[in-house]
Formats: sequence, C-alpha cells, structure tokens
Amino acid sequence: MRKVIAAFNMTLDGVCDHTAGLPDEEIHRHYTELLGEGDAILYGKTTYQLMEFWRTFLENPSKEKSMNDFAMAIDKIPKIVFSHTLKNVDWKTATLANQDLEETLLELKQQPGKPVFIGSRSLIIQLMQLNLVDEYQFCVYPVVAGGGLQLFENISDRTILKLKKTKAFNGGAVILYYEPEGKVFEKT
Repeated sequence: MRKVIAAFNMTLDGVCDHTAGLPDEEIHRHYTELLGEGDAILYGKTTYQLMEFWRTFLENPSKEKSMNDFAMAIDKIPKIVFSHTLKNVDWKTATLANQDLEETLLELKQQPGKPVFIGSRSLIIQLMQLNLVDEYQFCVYPVVAGGGLQLFENISDRTILKLKKTKAFNGGAVILYYEPEGKVFEKT
C-alpha cells in the first residue's frame, strides 16, 4: 500500500504563494531527493501550470546545479493533473486525471510502490477533509508574507496532527513532518 504525502511550502504566517518563500540550493537538493523517492505527484491546474516553469531548465540549464537537478527530477516523476478546464497536457510525464480525486487516490493507494505526493493546495485541502493524507511535510520559510493565499483557508474541521520529526536548513527554513492523529472533529 502506497503512502500519501502532502508536501508543501509556506511562510511563517501560512501563506503558500510560490513567490513568498526563499528556496535555496539546499532546499532544491532536498526536493530533488524527495521526488526521487516517489512514484507520482498530483497537481491541480494552477500548480501544474506553475511547475511547467521547470521545463525551461531542461533546454536552457541554469548556472545553479541544484536547480537543474530539481528540473530533471520534476520532469521525470509522473504527474497526474486534476482540472475541469484543461483539455490536454503537453508534458510527456503528465496526464489528466480521468476519475475524480478520491477515486484516483484510493486506487493509487492500493497499489504497491513508492509514495504518491500531493503538491497542490486545493488537493491537500480536499484530501485532508477525506482523511486520505498519511503524512504532511510543510517547509516553513522564515518569512512573514503579510498577506496572500493561506494553505488551510476554509477548513471547517479541527484536525490533530502529531509531529514526527523536523529538518532544519542553513537558510532558516524548517520542514515539519506530521502524521494525522485521531479523528477529525467538527468545530462546535
């Protein structure tokens, strides 16, 4: 049975705008290694389109090796994209989902293999509400964005998570590894 891991970046104040963080060489190496440990990553349309940025490094490599290595890792891992408006995807390792999110993930979870990553805010929220996430990996940057899209916006239930470990980076970012603990409780 595959493990489902929600891996996401955010600021100290919970903002998940991709321009708000401070990714550096060390963080790019971390995510390159992480992607090598998985069998697939699930994206929503917006995040998928943002991640297409990395394809440019395959044709025009950066001077920074860690960025090129990450571009190769993100290119290699199979991507399943959930969208009601996209009709096709032209990234060779990407496919449009042909079932809804819950059905797709339950099917993937039952198969043997390496972890499946969830890389989009909207999918993390939906799967959290369905209790289908086995582990959360939040990379928290030492930045207060002061506004923007909150990772857990519009969550109506209380979810208890248990901290399993942490990983600190020299630039001040920290990855917090959590597992769901207990049940999800409705707010009263």
